[in-house]
Amino acid sequence: MSQIPVAPLPADEHLRYPIGRVQLPEGPLTPAERHEYIQQIADLPAQLREAGKAAGGVRLEQPYRPGGWNGRQVMHHLADAHLNNYLRFHLALTEDHPTIPAWNPTAWVALPDVAATPVTVSLGLLEHLHARWVVLLHHLTAADWQRTFFHPTLERVYTLDQALVQYAWHGRHHLGHLQLLAAR
Repeated sequence: MSQIPVAPLPADEHLRYPIGRVQLPEGPLTPAERHEYIQQIADLPAQLREAGKAAGGVRLEQPYRPGGWNGRQVMHHLADAHLNNYLRFHLALTEDHPTIPAWNPTAWVALPDVAATPVTVSLGLLEHLHARWVVLLHHLTAADWQRTFFHPTLERVYTLDQALVQYAWHGRHHLGHLQLLAAR
C-alpha cells in the first residue's frame, strides 16, 4: 500500500505529526490512487481497535504528547471527525459547491460523552460509518470526485479527491498517536 504524501517536519514536531503533515493533490487522483485511499479508510477501524488494545486502558487515559489529547479523546474525536466528513461528501454530492458547517473539535472532545462513553462505542460507530462511506466512495464517478465544498474555517475549497486524501491521512495521523501510546 502506498503512503499518503506528507510534508517534511521539523524534528520537534514528530509527536504532534507522527506520519508527517498531509500534502493534498492539486489535480485529480488516478483510479488506482483513489482505490488505495479508500482502502486506508476501510482498514482504519480494525487498525484503531488493535492500537487501542495494544495501548491498554491506563495508557488510553494518557496524552500522546505534552498538551495533546489522551487516547480516549483521540478515538472519540475520530468518530466525530469522520462523521462530519461523511456528511461533507453527501453535501458536496447533493448541493452545488456548499459551504460546510464549521465545528470545533476541541470543544467536542471536552463534551461529557467523551469522558463517559467507552471507546468501543466510537469504534463501533467508525466501523459502521466507514463501511457505509466506503460503499459510497466506490460508486463515485470521475466527475463526482471533482465536486467541491467550501471549508469556512480554513477558507479554502476542497474537491472530493482532496477530502479523500485529507481523511485517509487524518485516520492514519491519529492512529499514529495511538501507536505512540502503545509503544510506551
